[in-house]
Amino acid sequence: MMMIVFRSRLRDDAGADYGKTADAMLARARSMPGFVSFKQFTADDGERLSLIYWESAETLRAWAEDAPHLDAQRRSRERWYSTYTIDVAEVGRTSQFPRGG
Repeated sequence: MMMIVFRSRLRDDAGADYGKTADAMLARARSMPGFVSFKQFTADDGERLSLIYWESAETLRAWAEDAPHLDAQRRSRERWYSTYTIDVAEVGRTSQFPRGG
């Protein structure tokens, strides 16, 4: 399992086209083999944190090399983000506590 930690800040002038593109990219990612999950959080200071999981390094690589995704990345640097950081990690262990009920 691969985990992507995507920390970002949008520019003040990021327009509605950002939201449309983000929604389209999430729908595209969800349709790809190996996609597991996506969650996004926003801190009080405006920094955004997205956690994205893929089944394997191979399925993540397919997403990283996807042409529409590459185009969206280019546009995000040109138009929408003031800064971002991407960390990629292989999940070595997962523990869960599901309360029964």
